[in-house]
Amino acid sequence: MNESQAAIDRDVAAVGALSAVPVLLRIICESTGMGFAAVARVTDTSWTACAVHDQIAFGLRSGGQLDVSTTLCTEAREARRPIVIDDAGCDPIYRDHHTPRIYGIKSYVSVPIVFSNGDYFGNLCAIDPNPAAVSNERTLGMFNSFAELIARQLEDEEQVRSREQLHRATETALLDERATAELREQFIAVLGHDLRNPLAAVEATADLLTRRQEEDIVRIARRLKTSSRRMSRLIDDVLDFARGRLGSGMGVNLVETDSLGAALRDVVAESREAHVERAVIADIDIPRPVRCDEARVQQLLSNLIGNALTHGSADVPIEVESKIAGPWLVLSVRNGGQPIPEENLARVFEPFWRPLNSHRGGGLGLGLHICSQIVAAHGGRLEVRSTVDDGTTFTVWLPLDGGANPAAAVR
Repeated sequence: MNESQAAIDRDVAAVGALSAVPVLLRIICESTGMGFAAVARVTDTSWTACAVHDQIAFGLRSGGQLDVSTTLCTEAREARRPIVIDDAGCDPIYRDHHTPRIYGIKSYVSVPIVFSNGDYFGNLCAIDPNPAAVSNERTLGMFNSFAELIARQLEDEEQVRSREQLHRATETALLDERATAELREQFIAVLGHDLRNPLAAVEATADLLTRRQEEDIVRIARRLKTSSRRMSRLIDDVLDFARGRLGSGMGVNLVETDSLGAALRDVVAESREAHVERAVIADIDIPRPVRCDEARVQQLLSNLIGNALTHGSADVPIEVESKIAGPWLVLSVRNGGQPIPEENLARVFEPFWRPLNSHRGGGLGLGLHICSQIVAAHGGRLEVRSTVDDGTTFTVWLPLDGGANPAAAVR
């Protein structure tokens, strides 16, 4: 690659255009406990941050540069292999190295990003001022998978840009959509397979820590369990979306159950436990059996409450209601706050769609899409209403017998 500043700026923009990169960097920090992760473009003479997730106020932003001679990426570039340090203070190789001393870091991971033709792009790296247990197969496997995913997507985007010069605008739009689909499918593969094992390890560690007597450790363990549950739901949503894309659709097992009310109350209780600072009011009255997939309806309610927690006003209680109305089970979740703009109402159930003003860390934009698929698989209907006075309400109608016509649902 041309190593001019213009080319570096182009590469920074190319990485910034990959919508999955911020999520990957956040997952790295959540999985390893490290506070800073970045995708860096590295040449013989420069080190440039292309994307950054910074929880430790390291102070480097996208486009920012470091003196390449002060980093360890030069060694990773020359060796074309990862560099992993649990604790620089006692590492036999790097305890006297200038990089940990200059930047005040203890733990460090740097994995080369290499294209399929062997060209070197840069590094996927993470640092933290505290030691971290990162020199293990699971963590290194996650970094390698993410680095390969970024390389493949950069190559795909470069190919798309080349084809744009040869094809008409409509053909270019089609190629862009295809490239986006490839990104999503590869990202799905990473989340669904490479993250399951490390996530299980995180959950097991949290379970062990909650049994300790120290109050501070228990509090940290509970926070860790909350993060693990959030990541698990993220993976479940992505895998459900993948099954739909592969043509198998949303799988449901419709059986008659008389415990749905208790199951939904469990979801509400879990949300309250995970968000003790928020008020969640529930009025759940299901006095008769319902033919449904109980686990999927729990997932439906969990996603709706999660959406309300993310986008609703923190000082307005979230209201959950479930009741029987004629041949329908009606389930609704309401939150206060700014209403959804009219032009966005028709798009909220689209996969991977999020409003431009949504805050970072709000997920992948799959939760409401999964909700719509669960409702459709039950033969039901899902609607949203949002006004300044009444807030935002998502309402679900599910046929009690699992076979009614959703077009006849009573409003």
